[in-house]
Amino acid sequence: MSEHVEICEVGPRDGLQMVKDVVPTETKLKWINQLLDAGLPEVEAGSFVPPRLVPQMADTDTVIRSLLRAGRSGVAALVPNLKGAQFAYEAGAEVVIIPVSVSDSHSMANTRKTTLDQVKEVGAIVDWVKSQPRAMRVDVGCATAFGCSMEGGVSQKKVVQTAYGLAQAGADRVVLADTVGYANPALVRSTIRAVRQEIGQVLYKLHLHDTLGMGLANALAGLDEGIRCFDASLAGLGGCPFAPGATGNIVTEDLVYMVESMGMTTGISLDALFEARKTLASALPNEPLHGNVYLAGAPRITPLP
Repeated sequence: MSEHVEICEVGPRDGLQMVKDVVPTETKLKWINQLLDAGLPEVEAGSFVPPRLVPQMADTDTVIRSLLRAGRSGVAALVPNLKGAQFAYEAGAEVVIIPVSVSDSHSMANTRKTTLDQVKEVGAIVDWVKSQPRAMRVDVGCATAFGCSMEGGVSQKKVVQTAYGLAQAGADRVVLADTVGYANPALVRSTIRAVRQEIGQVLYKLHLHDTLGMGLANALAGLDEGIRCFDASLAGLGGCPFAPGATGNIVTEDLVYMVESMGMTTGISLDALFEARKTLASALPNEPLHGNVYLAGAPRITPLP
């Protein structure tokens, strides 16, 4: 059997937080349901952050509750702190993702805490979640793990130290995030190896951006290093409002095509993703949408053995 690669969709959170227009809740729900129907195993449905900072996420509680009432699974939410995790738990989220920036400058801009203080916050969240009657997975993203638009280069030693601290704090999964898209394949390889040496398989996923056009090359480097889970965003929407110069995520459609053309499986239908893309285009008529496979049309070929 071919190897399976898990692709998680972050467009409803990472993508929409960067657009100017606020997508109506019903439209957002239609889009997320299309993404889940396409075979995506997990969708980051929103974030529990102050609406005054990210107004596009003001309906996250309603979105998550609606999805769960409809019997959907694989519903995740980003939270910056314990209060956000408690809101996510009450809404019924199955997974929370906590950002912990390796760069102190980005950490202060994003969460108003230093890196070390945010690692301690993760520990508090894990302890609280473990005391609850329902399980909720706690994922933590090492943001700016490959560079920061505020500080420039980020020490690999600090990346390893941060990832180790998160594993010790009890995170179920650690994600290496290229928040501003500064990574290159060689750096991806060496960072994965260094982090994995310290925390093993707790390092689970890559979150890549395509700011400099190297997103898929970096994903391929991750695949070569044994990573089998990636974040991506339909039409390449995304970025970080607290990191100058951060632009879109790698394109879900292009990543699915690359992986499957290499003979691996994703369980995701490209045709269904294209339909979901139409919903997104209608909701955001002034927003540029990216993706080579959609524009060119996926060639109907059989992967070579």
